[in-house]
Amino acid sequence: MKKKYTPRLEKEYKERIIDALKKEFGYTNVMQVPKLEKIVVSRGVGAAVSDKKLVDYAVDELTNITGQKAIPTISKKDVAAFKLRKGMPIGAKVTLRKDKMYEFLDRLITIALPRVRDFQGIKPDGFDGRGNYNLGVTEQIIFPEIDFDKINKINGMDITFVTSAKTDKEAKALLTELGLPFKKKK
Repeated sequence: MKKKYTPRLEKEYKERIIDALKKEFGYTNVMQVPKLEKIVVSRGVGAAVSDKKLVDYAVDELTNITGQKAIPTISKKDVAAFKLRKGMPIGAKVTLRKDKMYEFLDRLITIALPRVRDFQGIKPDGFDGRGNYNLGVTEQIIFPEIDFDKINKINGMDITFVTSAKTDKEAKALLTELGLPFKKKK
């Protein structure tokens, strides 16, 4: 039988991180150890109200960056001030799980984040109180999959890390072990 490919971070999680977190938090069972469940990469396109093509660009860019087909997101209600109607496409998102999730995280940590200008680490205050972390990226050009000549506008995106951790402290320990470079508090 052919051996199945395992992403580097998933292998590291199983071999080293589970034991480190068990020691740190005193878990008695492997199932208590928090794990990364999914990563959601999304982008809102406010100008899509006047130009529908912008959503297509956003979908294509997220698809290139993540390696998985992105879907357009649609508005849930009318907002007269923004000339927005219910059901209009206003953004794009992609949800990554399993192998693609670990591959994206690996590329984010080792390639994309170091390309950010004056990078000092990511802010440690993006936790939501339930063990999930939100990270905002201001430029999509930090990803090597984006061809600089083909972009029409520099846009940011939101990356949400959904974990099975019960507290922010556990989630931060998990994400730090996986390699996310959090800023040190002074």
